[in-house]
Amino acid sequence: MFTQLLAASTEESGVRDAWVDRMRSLPATVVSNTLEEPLDWPDATVVRGDAVDVVALLKEESDVPLRSHGSLSVNRALMAAGLVDFVQVTLFPVITGQTGTEPIFQGAADFDMELIESRTLDGRTQELIYRPTVHV
Repeated sequence: MFTQLLAASTEESGVRDAWVDRMRSLPATVVSNTLEEPLDWPDATVVRGDAVDVVALLKEESDVPLRSHGSLSVNRALMAAGLVDFVQVTLFPVITGQTGTEPIFQGAADFDMELIESRTLDGRTQELIYRPTVHV
């Protein structure tokens, strides 16, 4: 779904910006026990195993800051393991009282969030970047 969203975006939409272009130009590691290569993403590699172990190793080995997209359960596990340095939240001005199905942080630990950066993408969509720390 993530690749479809980005593939459908345009420069004019405000969704495809410099970070999207850069992300698509960098190597991608997809942690999955079900997907097979090749993927519909430039320079993507599928790695099998536990996402926490894979990301911990990538953080040790990579000179490039890592980003995690697409999997709420993986992102929750990475936060619980203390592997997340920043959380980027994008707010879309839509109310899904009838059709919404899953709160994004349901089941996650409690975190205090320090706002580091914010911007408006298209006059309505907000991008907020936070530094999470476990709430004590």
